[in-house]
Amino acid sequence: MKIYIGHSSSFNYKKELYDPIKESSLFSKHEFILPHDNSSEATNSKELIKTIDLLIAEVSYPSTGLGIELGWANYLNCPIICIYKKDSAIPNSLKILTNRFIEYSSAEELIKKLEKELE
Repeated sequence: MKIYIGHSSSFNYKKELYDPIKESSLFSKHEFILPHDNSSEATNSKELIKTIDLLIAEVSYPSTGLGIELGWANYLNCPIICIYKKDSAIPNSLKILTNRFIEYSSAEELIKKLEKELE
């Protein structure tokens, strides 16, 4: 499965999100698009989203760009999973886009829950 990871740029996404995914067994089972892994430059996410099977969105932090990506994925009928840190305020508008939400309190818990969800 080809999976795009969307997120805000206002947290340490490489350490908190990309590294745990890359170190997990999920990384060898699926093709992950980590849009800012090698650069903080803007990517053409609109074109990338046209080619994916799933968008996983880290929604713990507000992000206009992520909201736009979620809109594109929704328009293209791409499945969406929203992940968020425990005690984060999640906008109700996200419930219009998906009913798949994963709450986590650690990177280990996130990976375990993603593995179960992607089985």
